[in-house]
Amino acid sequence: MTSPLEDPSLERHFKGHRDTVTSVDFNPNMKQLASGSMDNCLMVWNFKPQMRAYRFVGHKDAVMNVRFSPSGHLVASASRDKTVRLWIPSVKGESTVFKAHTATVRSVDFSGDGQTLVTASDDKTIKLWTVHRQKFLFSLNQHMNWVRSAKFSPDGRLIVSGSDDKTVKLWDRNSKECVHTFHEHGGFVNHVEFHPSGTCIASAGTDSTVKVWDIRMNKLLQHYTAHSAAVNSLSFHSSGNYLLSGSDDGQLKVFDLLEGRLFYTLHGHQGPVTAVAFSRSGEYFGSGGSDEQVLVWKTNFDQVDFTELLQSHKQRAGENGAPTVADIAPKVQRPSSAGAAKSAKGGRSDIKSMDDAAPEVTEIGPAMFSSNERDFIKPQRILKVIDT
Repeated sequence: MTSPLEDPSLERHFKGHRDTVTSVDFNPNMKQLASGSMDNCLMVWNFKPQMRAYRFVGHKDAVMNVRFSPSGHLVASASRDKTVRLWIPSVKGESTVFKAHTATVRSVDFSGDGQTLVTASDDKTIKLWTVHRQKFLFSLNQHMNWVRSAKFSPDGRLIVSGSDDKTVKLWDRNSKECVHTFHEHGGFVNHVEFHPSGTCIASAGTDSTVKVWDIRMNKLLQHYTAHSAAVNSLSFHSSGNYLLSGSDDGQLKVFDLLEGRLFYTLHGHQGPVTAVAFSRSGEYFGSGGSDEQVLVWKTNFDQVDFTELLQSHKQRAGENGAPTVADIAPKVQRPSSAGAAKSAKGGRSDIKSMDDAAPEVTEIGPAMFSSNERDFIKPQRILKVIDT
């Protein structure tokens, strides 16, 4: 018999950033959480009690996005200083850097095999790179304004991007062509994500909406208006059944995609929620805000064993033919008061009782870097930790 569902609960509270948190991502090994900030730093928080946090100093301007590689051996950071850095998330903090764009780099993502990076920039381009030696592969150039987010599909064959030109574009990696453009957003597109099955995408915009599309039919499936201000960040639960969002309205929302309704509203941050991410297993999620806080929540509403479901997603992502069964049934637009959505008691009261608010921080700074930025790590050194 399945145990009763519980509300999400605040588990950890990390304080160490000195400005707005822009991005959070869990290490797949679930021993660490990385966060980027407008304070120019990347922080790696260790979940083991009493373990120090690492502050990686090297970027000369705000860190806009952070992402762990599939193996967890590397963290990529994208910055307003126009560079991308690859870090080894240990106390040694070795890194390599490359100039990725001619303007702010907003987004970085690893392909599922860990061999390729996709970056998105205010120079209106999306670029692909090899992880080893950071060799430039090609650009995708059809956006008319800043590109805020670009992600690989689970099988690595497609890329989705969102831009200030108010469009979401779907790209074929092999042909390098834009295969479809979605025009439904009434504002800038802040964030895009692939559904774990690879058959749907979600986007978040300054028009306060969250949208879900089926990319086999290029059809809008779900449209959520639950937020009252710009939506900054999204993350799919690994089961594919839930979608998490964070907004300038100070709230985190969890949507039940199978029911097509708002499931939870959570209050933990003082001010805008600027970053959200589920852990790879879906058991936890993280959030970051303009209040400089990083919060880690236990999902709790996921009491089902999703092992078989995850396996089926993996198989389908690897298949050549498109799946024939819809993953998410089309739903009509729902108002924000939909159904029995809960406003779970938020994290503000819980934060005060947490003893890990400001863990000891080991600062890993530029002193260890050579003057030639290309030589922070020899390519052979990086090769040892590349995902195979």
